[in-house]
Amino acid sequence: MFYRLVIQIIIGVLGLWLAVEFVPGVNFSGPFFFIPEVWTDILKTLVFVGALLGFLNFFVKPILNIIALPLRIITLNLFSLVIAMVLVWLVDLSSEELIIKGILPLFWTTLILWGLSLFSPQKKGK
Repeated sequence: MFYRLVIQIIIGVLGLWLAVEFVPGVNFSGPFFFIPEVWTDILKTLVFVGALLGFLNFFVKPILNIIALPLRIITLNLFSLVIAMVLVWLVDLSSEELIIKGILPLFWTTLILWGLSLFSPQKKGK
């Protein structure tokens, strides 16, 4: 389980970095990573923002997927994309350094993160 959490954090950091580099309308004004002298500097790095997204995807997304199961069934699981977009939007709102301007950059950022999550390990049933 810890391994999957670390993978989700890495996917969040890498996905946001790719979105900042390749999607117009997605900007990040802080540094990627550095060793800060005070704790408030940690909150301004891309690594922290990606880790926040990884934690949301690991802990909150499964709960939202269960709550939205009827909508996911009706829309043939396309509502999962809306859930993922909401989580990226929440990260955008909680971080002053990450700026996503508009719904189209939010959509492309979510698709990048979704594509990277295809490489994450899946749960194995017993």
